[in-house]
Amino acid sequence: MTFVPAMWAVWIALAFSFVVLKLYISRLSRDEDDELVLGESLDRIRLEQASLAARLHKVEPIERVVLWVLGATSVFVAVYYIHDMIMQFR
Repeated sequence: MTFVPAMWAVWIALAFSFVVLKLYISRLSRDEDDELVLGESLDRIRLEQASLAARLHKVEPIERVVLWVLGATSVFVAVYYIHDMIMQFR
């Protein structure tokens, strides 16, 4: 396998993993409420919301890392093609 197809395969794999991660996060957060639970009779709802928030906070660092790596590979792909274009005009 040459360099360019391998480069695109890595970029596509990272983009796909980012999309899957975003779908997972949206699936987790769809049941999250931004309401203040005041009554003691609603402890079950408070615990559910705390559990959802804890799971979302666990995934946030992974999302950030995948986003930064995807951005870095995107910049690498762009720089590769800019360099290739410059070399063709020399």
